[in-house]
Amino acid sequence: MKTYQVDQIKNIALLGNSGSGKTTLAEAMLFNGGVIERRGTIEGKNTVSDYRPIEHENGNTIYSTVLYTEFQNKKINILDTPGLDDFSGGVISSLFAADSAVMTINVQNGVEVGTEIHFRHAEKNNKPLILVINGLDHEKSHFEKAVEMMKERLSTDIILLQYPVNEGTGFNSIIDVLKMKMLKYSKDGGKAEIVDIPADQADKAAELRSALIEKAAESDESLMELFFANDTLTEDEIRKGIAKGIIKRSLFPVLCCSSKNNIGVDQVMEFIVTEAPSITDMPVIKNNKGAEVKPNPAGPASVYVFKSAIEEHIGEINFFRVFSGKITENLDIVNTSNGGKERLSQLYVCAGKNRTKVPELYTGDIGAFVKLKNTKMGHTLNAAGNDWKYEGVVFPEPKYRTAIKAQSESDDEKLGESLNKIHLEDPTVIIEYSKELKQIIVHGQGEYHLNIMKWHLDNIYKIHTNFFPPKIPYRETITKTAQADYRHRKQSGGAGQFGEVHLVIEPYEEGSKELTMIKIGGKEQKISVRDKEEIPLSWGGKLIYCNCIVGGSIDARFMPAILKGIMEKIEIGPLTGSYARDIRVYVYDGKMHPVDSNEISFRLAGRNAFSTAFKNAAPKILEPVYDVEIFVPSDRMGDVISDLQGRRGMVLGMSSEKRFEVIKAKVPLAEMNKYSTALSSITGGRALYTMKFAEYAQVPGDVQDTVIKAYSEEEEEE
Repeated sequence: MKTYQVDQIKNIALLGNSGSGKTTLAEAMLFNGGVIERRGTIEGKNTVSDYRPIEHENGNTIYSTVLYTEFQNKKINILDTPGLDDFSGGVISSLFAADSAVMTINVQNGVEVGTEIHFRHAEKNNKPLILVINGLDHEKSHFEKAVEMMKERLSTDIILLQYPVNEGTGFNSIIDVLKMKMLKYSKDGGKAEIVDIPADQADKAAELRSALIEKAAESDESLMELFFANDTLTEDEIRKGIAKGIIKRSLFPVLCCSSKNNIGVDQVMEFIVTEAPSITDMPVIKNNKGAEVKPNPAGPASVYVFKSAIEEHIGEINFFRVFSGKITENLDIVNTSNGGKERLSQLYVCAGKNRTKVPELYTGDIGAFVKLKNTKMGHTLNAAGNDWKYEGVVFPEPKYRTAIKAQSESDDEKLGESLNKIHLEDPTVIIEYSKELKQIIVHGQGEYHLNIMKWHLDNIYKIHTNFFPPKIPYRETITKTAQADYRHRKQSGGAGQFGEVHLVIEPYEEGSKELTMIKIGGKEQKISVRDKEEIPLSWGGKLIYCNCIVGGSIDARFMPAILKGIMEKIEIGPLTGSYARDIRVYVYDGKMHPVDSNEISFRLAGRNAFSTAFKNAAPKILEPVYDVEIFVPSDRMGDVISDLQGRRGMVLGMSSEKRFEVIKAKVPLAEMNKYSTALSSITGGRALYTMKFAEYAQVPGDVQDTVIKAYSEEEEEE
């Protein structure tokens, strides 16, 4: 295969709602470029892109797929992405690796849920966008309505470069207002015959060309001056304006096609190779030290791994983008993400599961490594002497969680290994082994997302599992001051055990003052903190341990043992067995025995004194509360707010953001179970949300009673 230079490479992410024809368009592009000899179909389960068993079974794209084609002496790298939001990880990583995106719109349905979602992803990643209205051969094709929806729901900067002459079952002709020609296709599609525009289309074409010229002129001051001087622009000048407008996202060009019949696909490909930006047109990427990494083919070799996969008979494959220099076979390189050294023994370019070995790849290109020792998605590989890395892909926070358990205990170890492999391929599946909850918690983007994960466990890894509602990581704390003392005495021949501890506990808040007086047996007693230890707890909050001993009633060498006993009880709160937090402890008195006192005696005395005091200090349960941000169509906002209130949510504010209403709220995690499914039902799938841990807050009394009762019943069952 030919080696392509930086100015001959275009990288596009293929976006669109599920069913809009992304995979079929990719198939036609590979066919037109001679990469494949015949076009597969979704129904035939033989497309290059959707080659995995789960994609055959479901009939849609689950994983992003790396493809390439060749056209007019240029290489187009295509990243075919999933259409469903549950698999947005593949969209986000593909947008990172691409310079621009091509979005397909199903002409029957116009702007769908996935269209809006993907448009926002491209917007957030500041990626130029080319729009392709697909399926114009369908009997229910409605081009004008689709364009109207695009202008209403996506952007007013939509501009037509093409429109269909005879949409519907006989579709075979397109008017191209950039070339001012008509494109006619045979029944097998392929390459267009370019003819003059018919007289009955001349006025419409002229009107659309005028709109195109004005929009192109707006992208560049020099073009605007030419437009004012000549009242028009040449085709080359229009193309220059379109290219600039695409990069600035001030213009979204619209093309037409029927990818199923390969009509208009050649023109989509031509537009990509002539007008879509390459790596040298886009803002220069920066490394983690804030320095620019210029796309210089003669610069130091530097790549970023944006995707990892596991293929049968081959093992791990890492897909990368070259940001600087060139990559060659047998090149020694440093993984600056982990400090390891790698030798690049084999380089490939990929079209789905088909791999072509290549000797080298230049700046801007996309390829794959196999059999690297310790390189994974998110890693940076550099020529020796460059110790920086890329910040890389930022995946969305998980929105759905479930507990998982193997049906057979003998599969427990295998389950852990398989979940780690699934996470490698899809980093938005996050695995949490919770010692606290005694559960394996799996986090994902939605219920369907994790059901697909379970399918892989059942069918690929042959591990049968069950999902369970995940427990909530409650915390316990105290709400008032309490005193307790405990004497541990044990005598069983020989040296005995003796330790007595007197302590006071109180709620701790950052910046709060320490006690100077305590009440013991109805009498005020002065205390003075001689030594203090501030212990940040790994589960959040703090324990402040104050030594107030005077007169040597407890030797200083036993104070660490008392703290150890207290820490043992802090890990098992009395209400729900959850971790305790935010407590200040004052050890102010006690007794020792000259022979029988030892560390274990004071550990037990401290533990029991703390436990008694905790129960008397009006303990309360704290629950995790999340910041939730919901993007919702205005006509569904009332229903969403009503649902949030039913989940004990507190709405903090509302605002408008580009055709959507944004609701900000705080919602307890306990009420967010299956929220993604509920929100989709309420809004017809048109709403999006993000959630991020905010704080721990006290649960209401009635909820606390319910939680304690459920915990007690669970303890009795065990």
